[in-house]
Amino acid sequence: MKVLLASYQAISILHGGPRTQLRNTAKFLPDYGVTPHLFDAWKPLRNDEFDLVHVFAANIGTYHLAREIHALNMRLVVSPILYSLHSPSYIRAALHGTRLMQKIGKGIWTDYALAADICSWSTCVLPNTNDEALIVEKGLGVARSRISVIPNGVDERFATADPSLFEKKYGLKGFILNVGHTGHRRKNVLSLIEALGKIDHPSVIIGRIIAGSYGDACVREAAKHKQIHLIDGMPNDSDLLASAYAACDTFVLPSLFETPGIAALEAGLAGAKIVITPHGGTKEYFGTMARYVDPHSVSSIRTEIIAALHSEKSPKLREHIRAEFLWQRVAEKTAEAYKTALA
Repeated sequence: MKVLLASYQAISILHGGPRTQLRNTAKFLPDYGVTPHLFDAWKPLRNDEFDLVHVFAANIGTYHLAREIHALNMRLVVSPILYSLHSPSYIRAALHGTRLMQKIGKGIWTDYALAADICSWSTCVLPNTNDEALIVEKGLGVARSRISVIPNGVDERFATADPSLFEKKYGLKGFILNVGHTGHRRKNVLSLIEALGKIDHPSVIIGRIIAGSYGDACVREAAKHKQIHLIDGMPNDSDLLASAYAACDTFVLPSLFETPGIAALEAGLAGAKIVITPHGGTKEYFGTMARYVDPHSVSSIRTEIIAALHSEKSPKLREHIRAEFLWQRVAEKTAEAYKTALA
């Protein structure tokens, strides 16, 4: 089976979760009879060249690509990587309103309508969590029979990461860690920094700092506290990143929501205690083996971090992630979904 994998153009710049998801799924698909190819925008695409196309993310960045693939009568599968703090009924009502306005005039676009169109063109829709599946079904109106939940994954190498690499380079160990972009409000890094500023414990934030009012505010706030260290982003395959996970005591991801946070899975597999947002299906992955914060409350973030620091590490989360969420298992489930789509 030949499958074309594609996503939005900026995926190679952002180095975020969708890029990690796409590349690691591709890495292990050949083990299950699938030959993956990465989409090349400059190469002509024929509709007989691949058995199907798998698009990662259903948003404005993938809309026109998905539309043209559909127009070519190619079989399409999408991982929407979509979540909202709004209820499915709210999303359904908002989508209905958009459709009414689109009948009145052209040029009216909303995130929900773009995602709904892409999902409607897809034979199979592959959300990462049951929470996301509910949004796709009840909010975007996709039949449940066309939805298969495929979890996000983690590379097994994080289980054997060497903490000494990071400790030797930065002279830090047993610290509080956050990994992600600093500048997107959804990641809630400013609230995290405000909480860390009230904790007398070394903290490390690894991530590309995005210029702008929010990113600049994060840098200014971090500069007020000598225990907070900002480090530029590292590639997902970096040994130093894996070492940081292994060297930390507690990993914190207090985002407004996640889908459901690959970095937290990586940190958990490396042995870190996890403090995370409850929004975005995270409880499906971490269960009772993580602490959950109210992302809108600096006090809540601070309280849960302190509680984690005073708790003992347990192998339960590490074993759970290794059993359920390695990329090999994700690729296997993805290949099964492809077979269903072709059938």
